[in-house]
Amino acid sequence: MAEMRLIKKGAEAELYLTDWMGLKAILKRRVKKGYRNPDLDSYVRSSRTSNEAKLLSEARRLGVPTPVVYSVDKRNFEILMSYIDAPPLKRFVDSMGTEGLALTFSRVGEMVGRLHKGGIVHGDLTTSNIIPYSGLLYLIDFGLGEHTSDVESRGVDIHLMRRALESSHHDVSSAAYLSFIDGYRRVMGDLSEPVLKRVDAIRRRGRYVDVSHRKGE
Repeated sequence: MAEMRLIKKGAEAELYLTDWMGLKAILKRRVKKGYRNPDLDSYVRSSRTSNEAKLLSEARRLGVPTPVVYSVDKRNFEILMSYIDAPPLKRFVDSMGTEGLALTFSRVGEMVGRLHKGGIVHGDLTTSNIIPYSGLLYLIDFGLGEHTSDVESRGVDIHLMRRALESSHHDVSSAAYLSFIDGYRRVMGDLSEPVLKRVDAIRRRGRYVDVSHRKGE
């Protein structure tokens, strides 16, 4: 087994930097939840591991750059995937010029439009889960994603991005969000309108989307 170095420890999973056939790779391992029944815990971790691996691969087929999945170990709740060796978009947003900001978030909107049009929602859209690398924008961490064309779920996806912009990039959030919606509409066409109406409804009712609760953590 290649040497592994823990680089991130989250509530749901641990990320290790490792090696796969001479290439840098990420091992994502879902951690045990002591408060869950052991059989249920194993089922949840195994199914989410399998689901995330499928979503990563399906998103790539839809034209959304994601890490390449090398292997999946459902028994040990692990995904081995390519390592995108660059900082997240969050690091760059506040220093972008007007033109760069508009172009970047228009592309992000197009990516999300491709996902939604293909029947996938990401579940945790933030600038921390987008990595600019080699001229592309990679979308990572589909751990809360799902297959659905439900308008509410699509609206929640966009609502999460809007909240992330407002909380982490307040000064440029309006411009970034407008560009994001432009890109989203370009891909989704008429399908975008009911989704965007739902986003406004979610915002009006002051709903805070606790993704972990929504997914039954």
